[in-house]
Amino acid sequence: MAENVVIVGAGQAGGWAAATLRSQGFAGTITLIGEEIHPPYERPPLSKDVLLGSKPPESTFLWPAEKTSELKIDLRPGLRVSRLDRAQRTIEFASRETLGYDRLLLTTGSRVRRLSFPGCDLAGVHYLRTIEDALAIQRDLTPESHLLVLGGGWIGLETAASARRRGARVSVIELSDQLCSRVLPKSLAGYLQERHAAQGVTVHLGTTVRSLIGAGRVQRALLSTGEELSVSAVVIGVGVEPNVELAREAGLEVDNGIVVDESGRTSDPLIFAAGDVTNHPNDFLGRRVRLESWANAQNQGIAAAKALLGQPVHYHDIPWFWSDQYTLNIQLLGIPHKSDETVTRGDLGSDKFLQFFLYGGRIEAVAAVNNPRDLRMAKRLLQSGKEVDRARLADPAVALQSLA
Repeated sequence: MAENVVIVGAGQAGGWAAATLRSQGFAGTITLIGEEIHPPYERPPLSKDVLLGSKPPESTFLWPAEKTSELKIDLRPGLRVSRLDRAQRTIEFASRETLGYDRLLLTTGSRVRRLSFPGCDLAGVHYLRTIEDALAIQRDLTPESHLLVLGGGWIGLETAASARRRGARVSVIELSDQLCSRVLPKSLAGYLQERHAAQGVTVHLGTTVRSLIGAGRVQRALLSTGEELSVSAVVIGVGVEPNVELAREAGLEVDNGIVVDESGRTSDPLIFAAGDVTNHPNDFLGRRVRLESWANAQNQGIAAAKALLGQPVHYHDIPWFWSDQYTLNIQLLGIPHKSDETVTRGDLGSDKFLQFFLYGGRIEAVAAVNNPRDLRMAKRLLQSGKEVDRARLADPAVALQSLA
């Protein structure tokens, strides 16, 4: 049995893994190492409550400071691990100090994908990944501001919604021909675009930014269409990249993330990984996947901690994404990767409905807008894999449980 567990990465996955080790009776040493100066915290509220200023950054912390002591976790914030020596079973910090381990868990997460076109280094150009990022953007959002958001994915749209609620003018630039092109079908993407437009957001699809212009601080943006916008701040949200360098340089198998099995074990039996950084098998999707979601970070962190302790684990959660924008709570179960048919249950105009995405007559994914209760029953239908009656599925008068 391991007596010394080291966790590299003190985010959502790492924090939940550390707490799970203790809840499962592990009595050995737990060292939790993070590059940021904060204790483990959740990132989703950064683009919502923290950006709005409705809650302080401390509200995102996974637990109060005293719980770290209660759990007997050796939390080491503000440290970067520069090297992993598998033969010696040690990690090395930038200071050249080393730390040994019996078992190692890599929860190194991901980092924002940065752009390099002219003007990206001007003041007022932001990325949103950390507490400090959210606070810096918040300071730039006033009723006099014009915020330019590059990227029409979840982060970009949540930032746009929060900025509008703070009174700023907002324009969204998206390279694709629809919003959220990685996860949403056109029908739901179109619905979201209409809702943002109704809130005063201008969306430019099929467009990029050629350059940002300003004297020290961003003042204008030149678009690929030739249009020039006057802006006072920019948020770039064009995806993330997994932090795999430590694993790759140590010789672990890496392929769009750290490759792990269903228990979170890497190609080294003494090393596990969890969260955004992993490429893991998913029974529901029938393929390997790297998921960038709050739910996966938490649940895979818990699963990997149990597996590290020798418990039988087969992690196979259905991918789950959620987003809050204006008065909309949007949840997506599954990934509509191949869907060839959409069935809507409820009225889009009421902003409370379900959309089912079918492939071959079977539900591949389901989205719920302001309808978390029905989503729970829809999850059963999704898990059943049964072919469904489209007419009954679309009829709100027909109870979902009768279709399961």
